Amino acid sequence: MKRSRQFICPNNPLFVQVIYFTAISFAGYAVLKILKPHALRDLDLLFTSVSASTVSSMGTVEMEDFSSTQLWVLTILMLIGSEVFTSMLGLHFMKAKFDTKGSVNKTDHSFYVDVESINSENPGSNSNQGTKVICLEDKDHVEPKTIETLGYALMVYLLVTNLGSSLAIYIYLRLVPDAQEVLKRKGIGYVIFSIFTAISSVGNCGFTPVNENMIIFQKNTILLLLIIPQILSGNTLFAPCLRFMMWSLKKITGKEEYHFILQHPEAVGYKHIMNSKECAYLMATVISFIITQTILFCSLEWNSEALQEMNSYQKIVGALFQSVNARHAGESIVDLSSLSSSVLVLYTTMMYLPGYTSLLPKDDEQHSNVGMKDKRRSVCENWILSQLSYLAIVVVLICITEREAMTTDPLNFNVFSITFEVISAYANVGFSLGYSCQRLLNHNVNCKDASYGFVGRWSDKGKVILIIVMVFGRLKALNMKGGRAWKLR
Repeated sequence: MKRSRQFICPNNPLFVQVIYFTAISFAGYAVLKILKPHALRDLDLLFTSVSASTVSSMGTVEMEDFSSTQLWVLTILMLIGSEVFTSMLGLHFMKAKFDTKGSVNKTDHSFYVDVESINSENPGSNSNQGTKVICLEDKDHVEPKTIETLGYALMVYLLVTNLGSSLAIYIYLRLVPDAQEVLKRKGIGYVIFSIFTAISSVGNCGFTPVNENMIIFQKNTILLLLIIPQILSGNTLFAPCLRFMMWSLKKITGKEEYHFILQHPEAVGYKHIMNSKECAYLMATVISFIITQTILFCSLEWNSEALQEMNSYQKIVGALFQSVNARHAGESIVDLSSLSSSVLVLYTTMMYLPGYTSLLPKDDEQHSNVGMKDKRRSVCENWILSQLSYLAIVVVLICITEREAMTTDPLNFNVFSITFEVISAYANVGFSLGYSCQRLLNHNVNCKDASYGFVGRWSDKGKVILIIVMVFGRLKALNMKGGRAWKLR
């Protein structure tokens, strides 16, 4: 009983994050409901709220069905559900815990980091201070001022990326008549489009205020090139960008706390702080994945119908944009259902990979000082099913709930389309093969094509299951070690 209670106690990160995402999702649903949507069902409103909160961008309704006020609500949900924001909240909880318990603990399990070596590398430091020792317990205790400094850096990062991205998109819209014409035709303001798209891109959500996502801007190469670094800075390259910003702040402010964080990232216990070697390997991995996807996309789709109206330069930029989005963002310049099977299988693989997948294997023992409590927890985690097992179970459940549609409409409702949708929801990407009336075996005059995702055509039971998948996917970092006790012989 004692061991099981640790999984449901308020100090458990899984418990806290489940409560957090559940709370903001239902709060978002309530606000969207109060704002009187255009004949949208309650389940679709809840689905959209969860999708925005978990930065998944899975859609069951068209985005242009929402009013400007509702778009602002979705913008807030995407912001407070983004990885940068939630990790910053976690840091504040850590600081509050330190303020309560104190930064120095003298139990037998504590270990010490000698900062004298840091001072020796900094000639400007005061040598009369002597040896300065920071005590750490189980990698959780550092000086509160260090945590406060890191929190300040995260706040600066959040503001710079979101405000800077919004400003860049707004300036572009003001300078390019073609983009202005698109928004005027749809009745969408420049400000809401700029802020909504920027926060969605930095948060790696993938929502845009228009039904067509970025397909309608596939020829606006400058806009696509502006969004690409926004996407990378918010997820796959968040750690290297954060390290560079802290290095810059150290140079500007001269604070010793930044130097300590850069020299001892593992001591802080903040997963997005990596050493320079890990950042280099991570960047190499991200770039290699992008190049591989871009080459394959161009080689297989160069003369495809999806790109036929684009020139060579636009095709290359579009392929680059699509490749960057395949990891976690989910914005798209083409109809994914029109792409070749090889590209779709590659995208499925890319979506499944965690954001910090690296060519350099990370030695867990090197970065952790596991006590008996953590060892007991790891034993329990080993018996938890692996993430692939959960996905397989979900696909089976969806096939059960949608079995009637799979029989009558097999070209739309097939196993691969369902698997693609499930993995996209689990990875919080938002890619979808959609639904096409042209793929119906028996033509139906009442069938209407829609721009929202394939899940929009599922039954209510299937939608509820995918809501759970999106939340589970947002918390997947807490279950990376699951399933290790299961051996295939």
